[in-house]
Amino acid sequence: MLALRLVRPGKPLRLVQTPAPKPGPRELLLRVRACGVCRTDLHLRDGELPAPRLPLVLGHEIVGSVVARGARARRFGLGRRLGVSWLGGYCGRCRFCLSGRENLCARARFTGCHRDGGYAEYATAAEECCVAIPDRYTDAEAAPLLCAGALGYRALRKAADARSLGLYGFGAAAHLIAQAARLQGRRVYAFTRPGDVRAQRFARSLGAVWAGSSRERPPRPLEAALIFAPVGGLVPAALRAVDKGGRVICAGIHMSDIPSFPYELLWQERGVESVANLTRADARRFMALAARTPLRSRVRTFPLSRAEEALAALRRGDFEGAAVLVP
Repeated sequence: MLALRLVRPGKPLRLVQTPAPKPGPRELLLRVRACGVCRTDLHLRDGELPAPRLPLVLGHEIVGSVVARGARARRFGLGRRLGVSWLGGYCGRCRFCLSGRENLCARARFTGCHRDGGYAEYATAAEECCVAIPDRYTDAEAAPLLCAGALGYRALRKAADARSLGLYGFGAAAHLIAQAARLQGRRVYAFTRPGDVRAQRFARSLGAVWAGSSRERPPRPLEAALIFAPVGGLVPAALRAVDKGGRVICAGIHMSDIPSFPYELLWQERGVESVANLTRADARRFMALAARTPLRSRVRTFPLSRAEEALAALRRGDFEGAAVLVP
């Protein structure tokens, strides 16, 4: 099979011909039909996140068809279209796993990080970490649902019953979560890179009641803010934008350092919280939502051989929605 390997952080991915992997006893072998390009992939490729092993096949928003099963994998039949997200394995025995928080397991393994991902023609996945995909979405449309959507939905749930919601960084996650929030009757305020009129227009087309620069204040105080951009400087900006008792949720796996800020921004019971990875339940809940309601998944597709081009476009913010590789 063809696969793209990260051999050295900061250097281009290497296209190689390699044998297809074999599934373990509780694993599935998937023929990859599409794989989303996530900002976490970019952090690993650029060396902003340390890769736990090299060489490594990136990609954790995998849509694939089952072509082989391990001896103890019986949940999904051959030919079934499934999705694989960031969570790739966990111990199942620690206090976090036993309380449904396997995302915090010390032995958690992540797709495209600890185990090879979907920047390839075939990939293996733990059957327990796979999820069915609603038929209404094409392969490319479904790929961003698996991390941008599911992880974003976890962040949205942490906003509890906040009715006015700010979204900082209007990319793959925010363009899906804006729609989910609107379906719940929330008012969405979108914050983009300064001068990014195109992204602001896109946000308004998805139901945002206001869209502006991350340097601006919204027209009224927010009850909660979700930060999807990996920019620590947005934390004090979001604290300034939320009302008393408001929450700021940092929804990225990696973020630059948060600058110091005066206590008055945190005072009056404002809070800052992070979202760490996602659970199997998050993926199932979001897929159930996506099955009930047609979300507008905006994607730009690239062939597998042009993954570096897709990553560069993501780095620059050249497109609306999400980038997806199609082998």
